[in-house]
Amino acid sequence: MPPIGTIAAPLRVAIVGAGPAGFYAAGALLKQDDVVVEVDLLDELPTPYGLVRSGVAPDHEKIKNVTRVFDKVAANPRFRFFGNVRFGEHVSLDDFRRHYHQVLFTTGAQTDRSLGIPGEDLEGSHSSTEFVWWYNAHPDFRERTFDLSCERVVVVGVGNVAVDVARILCRTPEELATTDIADYALEALRESKIREVVMLGRRGPAQAAFTNPEVKELGEMEDADFIVRPDEAKLDALSQEDVEAASDRLLTKKVELLQDVAGRTPEGKSKRIVLRFLVSPTEILDDETGHVGAVRLVRNELYRTEDGRLRSRATEETEELSCGLVFRSVGYRGVPLPDVPFREDWGIVPNEEGRVLQEPDGDPVPGLYVSGWIKRGPSGVIGTNKPDAQETVGHMLEDAENDRHFQPEHPSGEAAESLIRERQPQCFSYADWLRINDLESTAGEKQGRPRVKLTRIEDMLGVLG
Repeated sequence: MPPIGTIAAPLRVAIVGAGPAGFYAAGALLKQDDVVVEVDLLDELPTPYGLVRSGVAPDHEKIKNVTRVFDKVAANPRFRFFGNVRFGEHVSLDDFRRHYHQVLFTTGAQTDRSLGIPGEDLEGSHSSTEFVWWYNAHPDFRERTFDLSCERVVVVGVGNVAVDVARILCRTPEELATTDIADYALEALRESKIREVVMLGRRGPAQAAFTNPEVKELGEMEDADFIVRPDEAKLDALSQEDVEAASDRLLTKKVELLQDVAGRTPEGKSKRIVLRFLVSPTEILDDETGHVGAVRLVRNELYRTEDGRLRSRATEETEELSCGLVFRSVGYRGVPLPDVPFREDWGIVPNEEGRVLQEPDGDPVPGLYVSGWIKRGPSGVIGTNKPDAQETVGHMLEDAENDRHFQPEHPSGEAAESLIRERQPQCFSYADWLRINDLESTAGEKQGRPRVKLTRIEDMLGVLG
């Protein structure tokens, strides 16, 4: 039998999850000069790119240019894409063991953390992910509805996703009409009655998770004033100590940006984005019809833990903020994968530098790997996934060289494709995606937009014939 990794016996790898982590890993595997690798990339959606397509805000088109890198990976003759294929439904881990030497999971963090407060299940209380996937034309979320008839929205959290939600709610229809936002979302936002979005941060300005470009953009909105309360923009003594000790130029700039906003006089634009600090929601209040009517807040103070970190704790000062819609954006977590070890407490697959472990401190499971958010948790930006993937791929190649992998009965591309197409006849190839991409882009060009997205799998199948 020829050695694994040769032309006669390529190293066969299945990657589950076609987002940046999956593509960066595929690229790292396929560029090897001394190992012949074949990569099959599977995703539950018909379209590739993961959060680049369904997570990046429509008014941030430049960020999506990274897909050009992914297209070059997909052009490799030893790469194949199988879209609209769900792991655990159409294919199983046992199936992979019969057809591949290794499996890499890059499924991300697919669900939101809850607030854990009363009233969180009221009508009008949503996760930010639902809203983001809705306006970005995710097929599974196009039927969601959001009551945009209220005047005030509360967004719990101050990360980049929370900023995206606030910004999209306050963009003018004319601005959104030049983006690739889903048509149904554009029409709903065109009729929106929202006039104020309040973002809530449980700690202070120095601990806010958003990046500087994001907060700077809020201060440049065409028809929305950006407001920060001067008393909340001022650093407490402990935060001031940390900022001075860190000597972090970006952190210092962030604080300066926020304090500059706090010193401005609102221009009287038709909408307002209000950024609050040191407040936490303790209850979402019913308007007596089962719908969100207000949020009860508590004022926080910061204290230093034994390990030197700053944490928030509630004071006795409270307030109520009337609103008709609440979006939580307080972090994300992965979901368990069938027959794959999982750490419920961390929301990730237990691993050591990408090698899946049977349990947190256990031995590696030969043939199983992770990369991206399902490996390290929801941190970093798109580019963070590249070195993360390279680390995992390095261990995959090392294990392949030392024969630590699955021993597949049928390690051929033809056998794997036959199984996948038998289980899911409506799977999509990369050629199918390129046809959809051309159709969307052509439709967008006619309207002065990057693309007009197809939002139903049935419609995608229809245009492909």
